[in-house]
Amino acid sequence: MRLIEVFVSDTKRDDALAILEDEDLDYVRTVENSDGSDGELVSFPVPPQAVEHVLTSLREVGIDDDYVVVSSIETARTPGIDELEERYVNGQEEDDSIARDEIRSRALNMTPGRPTYYAMTVLSAIVATAGLLLDSPAIVVGSMVIAPQVSAALTGTVGLVLNDREMLADGLTSLAIGLVVAIASAFVFAWLVRSGGIVPSTIDITAIVQVQNRISPGLLALIVGICAGAAGAFGLATAIPVSLVGVMIAVALIPAAAAVGTGLAWGNFSVALGAFVLVTVNATSILFSGLAVFWYLDYRPDGWTRGSIRENISDDRLDMLAVALVLGLIVLSVGGLVLGQYALYENDVNSEVRTVLDDEGYDDLEIVEVRTEFVSAGTDGPSEVTVVVQRPADVPYPNLAADLERGLEERTDREVSVIVEFVDSERSTDD
Repeated sequence: MRLIEVFVSDTKRDDALAILEDEDLDYVRTVENSDGSDGELVSFPVPPQAVEHVLTSLREVGIDDDYVVVSSIETARTPGIDELEERYVNGQEEDDSIARDEIRSRALNMTPGRPTYYAMTVLSAIVATAGLLLDSPAIVVGSMVIAPQVSAALTGTVGLVLNDREMLADGLTSLAIGLVVAIASAFVFAWLVRSGGIVPSTIDITAIVQVQNRISPGLLALIVGICAGAAGAFGLATAIPVSLVGVMIAVALIPAAAAVGTGLAWGNFSVALGAFVLVTVNATSILFSGLAVFWYLDYRPDGWTRGSIRENISDDRLDMLAVALVLGLIVLSVGGLVLGQYALYENDVNSEVRTVLDDEGYDDLEIVEVRTEFVSAGTDGPSEVTVVVQRPADVPYPNLAADLERGLEERTDREVSVIVEFVDSERSTDD
């Protein structure tokens, strides 16, 4: 429940009270003239879903926002509160949306102090890096739980949709710097682990499943970012609890940022590049999908009028929104193009591997796994493809790597280096 307190001047009192009575609201009036102005402080409880509707109706009759307080209360017992709850919570006017001002306050209240934010980012990046190197999904999930990126992402999105320059700048800056801090922390930790011999420096990090999931970005990885941003916006803009949304947003950002640092520490720039593309595209997707959800829930910047989008964007007050949209579309377009190229390349590799193994001489082989190094239009040198196959015990296939390499180079029109790993199997025979 929410308790709204509004100062109403004597000249507007009748209009304001008529609005409250039309809405069947139970109110209390208190005479207030401490600042020398004549008026009353009107207080009334409403469900969270009714706040924006009531305040909008009061603004339409000239009640300014000079003194409006919306506070959270545990419960309220007034003559008409049950009917009001039935209307806005269970009835025809059911709507989970909350007031614009409350969205702004919730986003700001989620934001910790800078030292806390960056300290938790460092800790989450270190935990994520440890989880990647140990190939432990549980530890990686733990890093998501303590990651604070939800506050920066949602603050930036709210600032964008409400055209609040300060919120947008603060949210985007915190998100960008936080991800840089996460990558740097992961790099330092991974380098210390490698240099100290805790993990063998010769280990192939691309063979670690948890790392593979972050260095081969595709359509499914992009969907994770989109859903994370949408879930965050729904959680913030409605009466739904938002506590678990932070984990979803961290899923799309922190492990990938840790993979960037790990790839740099191992000197594997294809790993770092693939994970960096994933981080960048997911961060942008979170912001844009959140914006789309707010738009769907009918939240608009101050000064937005019904009509042409072009007319609204051309307004000087909304130039920030226009710039953000253009920059975001550029990032998504470039990132989407890179991800699309890689997805096509990966699909060609998988198809050609299956084609080669369909040959008569390889009937006894079964594909276990195909690992493809991340490539983009600007990637130079041979691309490494690792093919893991199951074979009968001790049966040699000396020409398999060469056959795969030849077929892949013809199919993808790229220089390819093929590594074949065999998993020996032996079947028992019945007597």
